[in-house]
Parts: sequence; C-alpha cells; structure tokens
Amino acid sequence: MHLIQSLWQGTQFVRASLLLHGVVLIATLIWPEQWLTSLTLLALNHLIIAIVGMLPRSTWLGSNITRLPDAAAQRQEIALTIDDGPDPEVTPRVLDLLAEHNIAATFFIIGDKAERYPELCKEIVQRGHDIENHTQSHQHHFAFLGPDGFKKELQTAQATLTAITGRAPSFFRAPAGNRNPFLEPVLNQLGLKLVSWSLRGFDTQTGNVERVKRRLLASLQAGAIVLLHDGNAARTQNKSAVILEVLPAFIQAAQDAQLRFVTLRQAQSSS
Repeated sequence: MHLIQSLWQGTQFVRASLLLHGVVLIATLIWPEQWLTSLTLLALNHLIIAIVGMLPRSTWLGSNITRLPDAAAQRQEIALTIDDGPDPEVTPRVLDLLAEHNIAATFFIIGDKAERYPELCKEIVQRGHDIENHTQSHQHHFAFLGPDGFKKELQTAQATLTAITGRAPSFFRAPAGNRNPFLEPVLNQLGLKLVSWSLRGFDTQTGNVERVKRRLLASLQAGAIVLLHDGNAARTQNKSAVILEVLPAFIQAAQDAQLRFVTLRQAQSSS
C-alpha cells in the first residue's frame, strides 16, 4: 500500500497507469470473459512505460533535470558532467585539462569504482569538482529493477561516496538514463534529484573525435548540461580516450561563446 501511495504522488502519466490497472482489475472481475481485452490493455500500458523509460530526458515517469535553471542560463552558465569513473588512467588527465582552463565539473561516479580508487575520488573533490551518484554497480539491467533494487543501488552508492569524500551527493543519474516508475519514490526518499542532459557526444560509442565535437557544438547554448565519459570511454585510433581529445576544443569553443562552466550544485544554489 505504501508503494502505491508513493507512485500516486508521481506524474499524471503514472497516476493514469495506476488507475488503468485498477479499472482493468474491476472490469475483469465483472466480465471475466473479456480477459483478453484486459490483458491487451495492460500490455500496451507496460509497453508505453518501457518506451518512456528508455527516453533519458523524459519527464513522464518523474522529475528530471535536463537543463540548468533559467537563472543559470541567463548568467551564460553551462554544466559539464562526466560519467562512469573514476578511471585511473583517464580521470587524472581530465582533471589536469580542467585545471588548465580553471573549470569546475560534475563527476557522476560509480560506487564500486570509487571503492577501488578512493584517493582519486578525494582528488576530484580537492580540485574543486563535485561528485554525484551514478549507482553502486552500474547494472545494465538497471531499468528493470524494482523498488528494493533501486534503493539498494542508490543507497549503497550514497553511503560509499559520502564515506570517501565527506560530502553526500545531491544528484543522481541513471545508467544510460534508463529507468521505470519505481525510481521516483526512491529518489524522493533519499533526497536525490534525477539529472539527465541536453547535449551528449556519444563518446562511449565512437572513437571519431570530429564527430563527437560536431554533436556537442551543434546545439551548444547557455543552460546546457553536457555529458562526456572518463569511464568506459571509446578510444581513438591512437588509443586515447575520446574525452581527452574532445575536451580542449570543446572548452575553447564554449569560452569563445562567452559561456561559463559551473557544477550542477553551483547552478542550482545560485538560482
């Protein structure tokens, strides 16, 4: 009952889905011979939920930050977010690049990796960046978990990252951005805000640096939340992580456009 109450506090789409389940149950009890129609309606509803859950920027299943607040956009701010680390080879070089340009970024860290490289996580924070929650184990079937599975992944990562850095994450990003309706109540319980992105270069899928640059720069504007990867990064022909080749040119283009890099926390707290 508590779970249903939590879901009922969600979006109109989630409430409509709950209502549909209730109506179908009652209708099946009254007209059992129409069971196939009832089953078809529920199957269609679950298909829509699955499709929506695979749209990272969708707000149908709950709150989802896809851009910085309007006030941040008016200040010409953008947020660089870096996922799937820390990586002992790539992350230190990313930190050096950011330091060269005096830029703060937001790192969405996987708890298991943080436990393997705690000193690297501490260095991220010491160098002026923020660390946020990207689950404990980055399961590929994350979107198929139930409430208990979500809570375990998020709560464990929250404890891991807080213990290492001394600072509790405020934001969460789902693996590949995929989720289902059970995630929203868990986020609310843990006090986390879901974040996706407005720009991504698909830098885990291609080693073509120019293609990644074009994707990032084509729609770059104030208020953007940009996604790149230090972990699971694709490699160029020279075996270099794509982010290391893309980042200098991207930073320069953003600065030429008079855009200012901030962390997600900075953008939210100043708005």
